[in-house]
Amino acid sequence: MAYRLSATKLSTYKQCPQAYNFKYERGLSSPSAFGSPAFGNALHGALADIYKDWNYAYPLPSLDWFAICWQQHTGELNPTQIHEGWMALQLYYEKYVVPLPMMSKPLGVEAKLKANFQVNNIEFSLAGRYDRLDYTDDGLELIDYKTSKTIPSLDGIDLQLGLYYLILEQTYQKALQKLSLIYLRQGQKITFDVTLEHHQQVKELIGDMAMKLRADQDWKPTTGNHCDRCGYQKYCSAKSEKPEPLPKTAKELQRVQLVLGF
Repeated sequence: MAYRLSATKLSTYKQCPQAYNFKYERGLSSPSAFGSPAFGNALHGALADIYKDWNYAYPLPSLDWFAICWQQHTGELNPTQIHEGWMALQLYYEKYVVPLPMMSKPLGVEAKLKANFQVNNIEFSLAGRYDRLDYTDDGLELIDYKTSKTIPSLDGIDLQLGLYYLILEQTYQKALQKLSLIYLRQGQKITFDVTLEHHQQVKELIGDMAMKLRADQDWKPTTGNHCDRCGYQKYCSAKSEKPEPLPKTAKELQRVQLVLGF
């Protein structure tokens, strides 16, 4: 069975291999900082319908079309959320639809992606998802909608770029040229150019992970500012002189299955 990887897992591993081990190898839960996903799900669902169900025989939708799609996704929201979501969609319409001569049909919306990658006799299953995937003149642009109230730091974005480069190259035989993050509440779009360096960085990181999985499984801690937000400090020898033993609910370390060559 292939070892499954995502951008989130790679970012966790790069930040601290021991935290990765605790979360993904040993199955220990950590306190979550995320609230209800209903608001984000509603906005993502409305934007998916706006692009998926639009009749592209006409150049541009009206704001009424946005309202129709939004109303289909407000059932679980309170009045404040409904108002905030509609404000975000109006802002999106004014900034990213009105200036266009016509709205282009995306390659896909709200889709999952998978690809396989083999290194050091271990097969990895690379997984990801996207909100929208557009054609560009020389490749692909991946669009990711964000609904956070503030624009956070973009730690780990290079890994996300590299991982999607690998997946999309295998899936569509086309190179990913850009990743754009659209912050819906702020009406701000941040675009990153994807390079071969991003591709190589992810390949090297997966290779390093493969060596740990295949050999000694030495998941050493890496300390830094992220430690203040880590829910595993009580088990960590780098943060506690007498770390607690892992709970009995922790999974046993498993050896991954190697791919045999013939």
